[in-house]
Amino acid sequence: MKKLITFSFRRAALAGAASLLLLCGGAVSAHAADGSFSPAQRTEIVEIVRNALKTDPTILSDAISSLQAQASARKASSALETVRRNKAQYGESTTDVVLGNKNGKLEVVEFYDPRCQYCRKVLGDVDHLIGSEPDLRLVEKIIPVLGPNSVIDAEAIMAAGLQGKYIPFQKALMTDSSAPSLDRIRRLAQNVGLDADRLLKDMKSPAVTTALSKNLELAKAIDLEGTPTFIIGDREIIPGAASENDLKAALDRLRKAR
Repeated sequence: MKKLITFSFRRAALAGAASLLLLCGGAVSAHAADGSFSPAQRTEIVEIVRNALKTDPTILSDAISSLQAQASARKASSALETVRRNKAQYGESTTDVVLGNKNGKLEVVEFYDPRCQYCRKVLGDVDHLIGSEPDLRLVEKIIPVLGPNSVIDAEAIMAAGLQGKYIPFQKALMTDSSAPSLDRIRRLAQNVGLDADRLLKDMKSPAVTTALSKNLELAKAIDLEGTPTFIIGDREIIPGAASENDLKAALDRLRKAR
């Protein structure tokens, strides 16, 4: 046990030293300049790190992973601070469709693109989550980031919401595999009982274009990198196709923090 602890401590120390060298380049030189290390000590430290990296290259990968984790944590912290400062536009939004309990205390925001395969993958999980969490208030924010076809689909879903059929049309559109086109939009709209002519007109209305533009601005404000992305209250951000179990666990953490 003693050897294991000693090895672990040594490895952590070397990884930390490697991190310093990666971050600062001249970290050891700076210490030497202010008198913390003598030239001989500096040379010895650099040699220890260099030899360790030669004999065990995984130390460097550990250091890089550590730096990446720290950068991700800083980014998430900054994004959540933005969410906290702008609650009215994120979790308390009144310009987006809200699923589940509109007065629920467990606020979740989902940014999604209707053309995103991962967003389509989690569609069913989100439905199940809403059905099993009576206190869940889920704000749906569409962001068309995958090109012109995403813009058409996003506009159509938002326009369907103006006729009170956001969910049925969203599901019809996101489970349909035919080629994107306005004819496809018209056909699907008619299939779910929408006024197709009105929908095509509403797609270019100020209400729709302004809402989509605002959602894109909010996504940029938190440096969102992809879809789907879930914001759990103002405490956690989950990027990617999270499973239903992952989302449930995040809601449990949010519930306990309330």
